[in-house]
Amino acid sequence: MDLHFGDSKPTDEERAAVDALLGPPESSWEGADRSDADLRWARGGREARDRRDLLLPGLHAVNDRVGWISDGALGYLCRRLTVPPAEAYGVATFYAMFSVKPRPATVLHVCTDLACAAAGAPELCAGIEARLGPGSGVSVERSPCLGLCERAPAALAIRAGDPVRTAVSAPATVHDAVLAASSPDSAPEEPPAATAVPQAGQDGLMLLRRVGVVDPSSLDDYRAHGGYTALRRAFELGPAGVIREVTDSGLVGRGGAAFPTGRKWQATASQPDRPHHLVCNADESEPGTFKDRVLMEGDPYALVEAMTIAGYATGAHQGYLYLRGEYPRALRRLEHALAQARARGLLGDDVLGQGYAFDIEIRRGAGAYICGEETALFNSIEGYRGEPRSKPPFPVDKGLFGKPTVENNVETLVNVLPILTMGAPAYAAIGTERSTGPKLFCVSGSVERPGVYEVPFGATLGELLGLAGVREGLRAVLLGGAAGGFVRADELDVPLTFEGTREAGTTLGSGVVMAFDDSVPLPRLLLRIAEFFRDESCGQCVPCRVGTVRQEEALHRIVERTGADAAGDIALLREVGRAMRDASICGLGQTAWNAVESAIDRLGAYE
Repeated sequence: MDLHFGDSKPTDEERAAVDALLGPPESSWEGADRSDADLRWARGGREARDRRDLLLPGLHAVNDRVGWISDGALGYLCRRLTVPPAEAYGVATFYAMFSVKPRPATVLHVCTDLACAAAGAPELCAGIEARLGPGSGVSVERSPCLGLCERAPAALAIRAGDPVRTAVSAPATVHDAVLAASSPDSAPEEPPAATAVPQAGQDGLMLLRRVGVVDPSSLDDYRAHGGYTALRRAFELGPAGVIREVTDSGLVGRGGAAFPTGRKWQATASQPDRPHHLVCNADESEPGTFKDRVLMEGDPYALVEAMTIAGYATGAHQGYLYLRGEYPRALRRLEHALAQARARGLLGDDVLGQGYAFDIEIRRGAGAYICGEETALFNSIEGYRGEPRSKPPFPVDKGLFGKPTVENNVETLVNVLPILTMGAPAYAAIGTERSTGPKLFCVSGSVERPGVYEVPFGATLGELLGLAGVREGLRAVLLGGAAGGFVRADELDVPLTFEGTREAGTTLGSGVVMAFDDSVPLPRLLLRIAEFFRDESCGQCVPCRVGTVRQEEALHRIVERTGADAAGDIALLREVGRAMRDASICGLGQTAWNAVESAIDRLGAYE
């Protein structure tokens, strides 16, 4: 037995949105307007169930067209995919960008996370709401990080329709944000991706060398600047040779876990079970992180080439690029790049005439930080709630669709290109013995030149902040984002390596470097971090589900009190933090206490 949505019917527009994705229904069983005679049996039930992974794209299709997902639309989508409506409802309500309640066609997401909060996001929200007033036809929603930290504060307007229209306002003013919401097509165009790279055009860059130099829409321009040299080299080496080069280079994952990439590729490639899958994790939702966005917007063909190499090396013929839903320009750039690559024989049944078949499909996230965790991402693609899986089995054994899967983030994959073009020994000579190659850092906050910086591993935090122009009155630096930790202003000699930050009692994480001066109220900042984790916890395990709430409650009480009254709540925070760290299923709960703990112990946040 399953729950159903009464007798709600989809509107013609909702039906058209679903049919545009899935094609017209073939029988009354799927909702076709035909005789009821063919309802006596279900045709293609198993085949329909195998399409459950289209549930998330189907929800996007309706939400993009109408602005929200009605009972009738959800019921029709469930019928088309043979998904129990109760399960589909659980998926639809899991993501922040979807709504199952009526709302205006235009939604204005205003970032209130760390960088934007320090840049005046609360005042911006109040000004926008006052300007628009009730009945404006715009829903203003306070949003977690939009990945536009170098241009804080930021706002993203989404107007439903066919096609859906988007506009970004960053740095946002009340006037510009209201204009973006009321007339997305008339809003000022976003600045080029190169404006987020203060080093753009400088000699010596490896990962960012084409950003601001190459036209991101031109495949010919990309190839003229060394594009597809690495893929040709990969075909010369063969799959085992590519994996050997990646292993010898010392490349480790750049998403925070720092797992050796070559070992992951080898473990997947050696699995006898077929097919193998490749997943690119482009769902960078860590507050303060925007490097993957800049790479995708400024050099999209590099990611397409790198994914093709990874697929070839690991025996995968299908790649999935899971892109966060708050990146409309990256989506457009990648869709264009994929179309051009297919047209020129760089994707498809015979890549570069080498007899290797490979293609890439983009899957859009919809606002869920937890989907940055690899197994939660797999569940999301498969059409389930984005909740992490228990390990083992590990993704290299049973990942996406239960098959061997290699998962890497954008920065990790793009590193493969210089490894193959310059050779593993030359790449390994960059950085330090245990942290090799270049690293991208997202610098924001109290600096003169925020943006993405490329430096070799081993540079110090002070040297990086010197490039960005740190302002007077520096009080603290947050490394690794909300899941990272604070360091003091007198600790800028910390070497930016995995081992160096570990010895200093902090973490590199995803490469976030967020500077805060004396004007930023630290207790309010910590409270925002706690609110973020409370909102983003998937709720699957008790330590995280309950612990993030208790952490936020204790911080609320501390902010509202002063002096010795905070001692009891700080003791409670430590106890809750230890429980989350020791018993949570995934990294969200395990790291939710890190930033607060470091602020208490290193900064004396509540003294």
